[in-house]
Amino acid sequence: MKATKLKILVLLLSLGSIMACNSGSKTESSTTASETPSHLQGQASVEDNESDKNILQVAIGSEAHSTLVVAVQAAQIENILVNAGPLTVFAPVNDAFAALPEGTVDNLLKPENKGDLTTILTRHAAPGSYNMEDLKREASKGRKIYMATGDYLEVVVDGEDVWVAGAKVLASIQTSNGIINVVDKVILP
Repeated sequence: MKATKLKILVLLLSLGSIMACNSGSKTESSTTASETPSHLQGQASVEDNESDKNILQVAIGSEAHSTLVVAVQAAQIENILVNAGPLTVFAPVNDAFAALPEGTVDNLLKPENKGDLTTILTRHAAPGSYNMEDLKREASKGRKIYMATGDYLEVVVDGEDVWVAGAKVLASIQTSNGIINVVDKVILP
């Protein structure tokens, strides 16, 4: 059942990307399709300085998330982060990646480990929109958050602090296609 939900989510995200690319939008890209890597020939390659920023654009503009952006690019999942959403991303800060055992990030960034990297990053994304208050509400009802990998992550509230799978949520940032929850830890299986 979980696999079916995930396949439907991936299909819907892909369909949304195709429809958006074919919608005749007035927004133009400064590069041609032949100059853009094949994994970026979708919404992630569109340059638009007038619309509100999406999850990928906000992450790219955040110095605290440069390692996450490099990982997203290595996994070639940029187009997922620009889809219409809503999508919630639990975005580990650079210090969270630095806290992993030495060599872990470098190893995950190798092309032969793209599948493992994609799984780890996908575990940080949830369909739907969950800011800090929404997470508190879910925790008060004893609910877990369904992630794009099919996992359910526990939400715990301690005073004003919110924790998801052991990662502390430091801030919630609204974007045009969902929420970025800045977290202090990489969420591993």
